[in-house]
Amino acid sequence: MTSPTSPAVATSPDPSDRPGGEQAAPTLVAEPAGGVPVVTDTPAGLAACAAALAAGTGPVAVDAERASGIRYGQRAFLVQLKRAGAGIWLVDPEAFEDLAPLDEALRGVEWVLHAASQDLPCLADCGMRPDLLFDTELAARLAGLPRVGLAAVLESQLGLTLAKEHSMADWSTRPLPVDWLNYAALDVELLVELRDALAVLLEEQGKLAWAEQEFEHVRTTPPAAPRQDPWRRTSGMAALKRPVQLAVLRRLWQAREDLAQHRDLAPGRLLPDSALVAAASTLPRTVPELRATRGFHGRSAAREAPRWITAIRAGIEDAAAGQAPPRHGPGSDAPPPPRAWRDRDPLADRRLTTAKPRIARAAEALGMPPENLLTPDTLRRVCWTPPETITPETVAAALAERGARPWQVEQTSAIITVALLDPDPARDR
Repeated sequence: MTSPTSPAVATSPDPSDRPGGEQAAPTLVAEPAGGVPVVTDTPAGLAACAAALAAGTGPVAVDAERASGIRYGQRAFLVQLKRAGAGIWLVDPEAFEDLAPLDEALRGVEWVLHAASQDLPCLADCGMRPDLLFDTELAARLAGLPRVGLAAVLESQLGLTLAKEHSMADWSTRPLPVDWLNYAALDVELLVELRDALAVLLEEQGKLAWAEQEFEHVRTTPPAAPRQDPWRRTSGMAALKRPVQLAVLRRLWQAREDLAQHRDLAPGRLLPDSALVAAASTLPRTVPELRATRGFHGRSAAREAPRWITAIRAGIEDAAAGQAPPRHGPGSDAPPPPRAWRDRDPLADRRLTTAKPRIARAAEALGMPPENLLTPDTLRRVCWTPPETITPETVAAALAERGARPWQVEQTSAIITVALLDPDPARDR
């Protein structure tokens, strides 16, 4: 799909264009064909954006920029949209209570995103939820492309490459520099054209219907439930063995989280996980002892030293009162790590070691990564706890119950049924 304001990118370059059949070098797209728009940050501007998008035609390209690792949480600091007839719009979500007018303008319109699962949560926080979705990264995976980053897929499918220089920028910066806005606009400049090329490729491979099931799954999957005991994700906490150390780590983690939220900073910018673990290990009782602890340097460590000492003391008191957390967190319904299967359930181990390579071979034959044919978690769950009566029908039902899409069930249920009924002999240690 091309337009007067878009580069002619409908086909990939012909290798015969170069002597000896070499692939022509990709064409650099340094800026959007229509130029870089100003940022929309007023009610009147948002209304104009919504009206333009509603009057446009065809799918809408959507992207969002966050400030991961810089600001607290994963909210969007810039939303980019492009639709035929409407052009590119750059919207500052921080300027509005929500972006519901854009959501309303795009009802029933297909949204095109690259790696949609990364951006859909922050877009939903802005009040934007698609009715239809096309994920160009997921499409590239299903099509078996060797590289699935946006620049690589554009190069392979359209013979184009983007000027990409600001992927690690702090998108909470205001005002945003013009070259950053150019980078952001390029993220949606060619998405619809790329969507069209990938749809043709998937159709040729007989996978378009499969891709549509995957897109719908991504679109409709609800947000993950809040994690129980999120402090247990602290990197390096496995080194802590004593109850008092775990109690102090929990208190330090929560103190850091509260301060990070208050200051709108990523927690790691206040103190790294390694500092929390070091303090929980050595239990410093005074500010000088704390300042001598590995990782407690810089302004946040010094200025907030009383906060960290208070947290350490509270953790020590928790342990003394018998309120230290257990060594292991709340149980889950997930199977144990596969490395433990042979000792805990040798038959389950045989089922998994039989099914896993067969699924990998099937994925290779279909030209896609094994994890896209069937997620490793789904395979492990079915092998660990198979149906009581193993038949093609019960295995298909078990896969569907665990979230496998119909096309995945169709392609894998027979393979898994045979592996469950007749697993290979035990492997050598």
